[in-house]
Amino acid sequence: MYKLGIKKTERLMENSHLKTLKPEEFRRLTGVKAETFAKMLAIIQKAIQTKKAKVGRPNKLSCEQMFLMTLEYLREYRTYFHISKSYGISESNCYYTIRFIEEALIKSGQFTLPGRKALLKSDMEYAVILIDATESPIERPKKSSDITTQVKRNDIH
Repeated sequence: MYKLGIKKTERLMENSHLKTLKPEEFRRLTGVKAETFAKMLAIIQKAIQTKKAKVGRPNKLSCEQMFLMTLEYLREYRTYFHISKSYGISESNCYYTIRFIEEALIKSGQFTLPGRKALLKSDMEYAVILIDATESPIERPKKSSDITTQVKRNDIH
């Protein structure tokens, strides 16, 4: 049986390398700016503190690692299996962590896009471009019964 060689104390995705990245590289890696990352992380830390105040074991991953795992899932479309193996946790734990982080950010309401009504009320003008995507038939040769009958006749003789 092949093992990845990950110890419980080691993780493939450590967040210490994030502090050394330039702002452009940080955005390329995570998909958000460093300021937005810090704001989101503060909300997640509050949500984890309220969750852990109730009951539960301590997490194997830090808040930063859980958030990076969520951003990796949203940005790269990796499967829970692959992400869980990268972080050294189970697939189900990966799923529940990502769902928890997503729900915490949604409940905060700070990172929601304006709705349709807000866009209609705004004074901005929008340029609309319509693309004609109608289907055009593919030209194919007509079916003829002459070819099939000749093959059948040759098989009989």
